[in-house]
Amino acid sequence: MKQGRQNVILELIQKHDIETQDQLSALLREKGFEVTQATISRDIKELKLIKVQAENGEYKYAASGRDTMGKLDIFKRVFRDTVLSVEAAASLVVIKTMSGSANAAAEAIDGMAIPEVAGTIAGDNTIFVSVREDGMQKHVVEILSGLLSLKK
Repeated sequence: MKQGRQNVILELIQKHDIETQDQLSALLREKGFEVTQATISRDIKELKLIKVQAENGEYKYAASGRDTMGKLDIFKRVFRDTVLSVEAAASLVVIKTMSGSANAAAEAIDGMAIPEVAGTIAGDNTIFVSVREDGMQKHVVEILSGLLSLKK
């Protein structure tokens, strides 16, 4: 029953801009599921639903793994808001961030799934980006610097 309900929740959030747990609960009742607020809350947590901005400017529930564009936009915003510089250094790309922001920016880089990036290591204000093959550093710097140029 739980799996079926959660599958219906995923279908509903894809078809409708659901802003609240009450809206989700009402739609589930229409589908024959009697649920409590606690059950809805648990399902949201287990499904790892996030709130993303809909086209109308309001916020709606989305599946974090399934709403790639919404999540990608979040990763790009985090990157732009925290990174100060990007440069190639030997076989790595070195990124300087605001103090305490390196982990968030590294997570954003990992989440963008840039094919040339093998992985990241973050400190407090510095990220080392490992590239898959020597010589890819310049291309990764171009990609990441391009994201910074989108700052407003």
